[in-house]
Amino acid sequence: MKTEISKALFAQAQKLIPGGVNSPVRACKSVGCDPRFIARAAGSQIYDVDDNAYVDFICSWGPMILGHNHPAVVAAITKALASGTSFGAPSPLEVELAELVTEALPSVDMVRFVSSGTEATMSALRLARGYTGKKMVVKFDGCYHGHADSFLVKAGSGLITLGIPGSPGVPDDIVRNTLSIPYNDIEILEKTLRDDSLDIACLIMEPVAANMGVVLPQPGFLQKVRALTKELGIVLIFDEVITGFRLSYGGAQAKFNIRPDLTCLGKIIGGGLPVGAYGGKEEIMRQISPEGPVYQAGTLSGNPLAMAAGAATLRELKKPGFYETLDAKAATFATELSALTKKYQIPATLNREGSVMTNFFTEGPVTDFESAMTADTKTFGLYYREMLERGIYLAPSQFEGAFISAAHTEDDLAKTLEAAESVFSKLPGK
Repeated sequence: MKTEISKALFAQAQKLIPGGVNSPVRACKSVGCDPRFIARAAGSQIYDVDDNAYVDFICSWGPMILGHNHPAVVAAITKALASGTSFGAPSPLEVELAELVTEALPSVDMVRFVSSGTEATMSALRLARGYTGKKMVVKFDGCYHGHADSFLVKAGSGLITLGIPGSPGVPDDIVRNTLSIPYNDIEILEKTLRDDSLDIACLIMEPVAANMGVVLPQPGFLQKVRALTKELGIVLIFDEVITGFRLSYGGAQAKFNIRPDLTCLGKIIGGGLPVGAYGGKEEIMRQISPEGPVYQAGTLSGNPLAMAAGAATLRELKKPGFYETLDAKAATFATELSALTKKYQIPATLNREGSVMTNFFTEGPVTDFESAMTADTKTFGLYYREMLERGIYLAPSQFEGAFISAAHTEDDLAKTLEAAESVFSKLPGK
């Protein structure tokens, strides 16, 4: 593949933008190469500035569940664009998307739109503290909830990809109010939540962890979390920025039949445009300004283009059979990919929930942060580079998910499996 234009752009970007990228993992440091600069996308394909085509399994880190440039989403954005890009005032599209979200998630009586997943989680955290009058936040090791100060304790995503344990600039007094415990460990969970001295306001979690790679909740774990938080008056926040409208139309909470007190959303509900949201029980949500004392605001919150794209996306997702078809496609692909690692005796564990999955280069099983960290990142880096050269665009990190979209065809997946077999045949097995 020719990559001269990407290389020139990256060299220029490094002089103007820290690390040459606007989000750390995009720099591809952990996989030992430079990023490709993307010029356009359509369906399951993306094309770089050197006109190389790739089957895309990043899907803009999850939002493009319909595929890139879906006609219905493009039409909705185009129609909204003709009326203006931003008003700084309420618009009908906000109400339309709010109705779709609250209808889809029974736990959400009311919703407030913001401009990113990080804004959603930090706002939900402030709301939980304001509602309860308590300070302590409990999270799980390896789960990433955006880059707000309170969440950068044993976080996932780019922090573990780049080997960063936390972040300078986060005051000690904020860190003291965040407690991170092992995911899927019921004994430590109960011991922590029952400790009255901790003054716990809320527990925030990814119901299916997707930022240390995909890690599924063990049977009964989510039910225990819900039962304990309800008993002890602790606000339960589900971070469904990734899983919301990805695992089912009602998100992970519908799939596992759990009702959290607050839910954070993003990605898919913006149809590929910048968006976030948090919502939940009416009695909690009415504590938000201007109705209540907990302040939160945003100039571009409820942006009409994002609202239009999100509403168009959700209407497509509501069509009968959408998730059944998508999940069946992902399940078949995951089974065949796992079969290839076994065929070539590659130590690997594939975790999948619905249309998102991670192939960990480790014997497994992978059930928490500690076991995820046993993955062979050197082997993954080699696998990533070789797949990229064969036209397969994966997340440049062992600790992220691969996303299947409705636009991925049988030919796309067959091409990917053919590329994987070619790579596996050259990797060192057992």
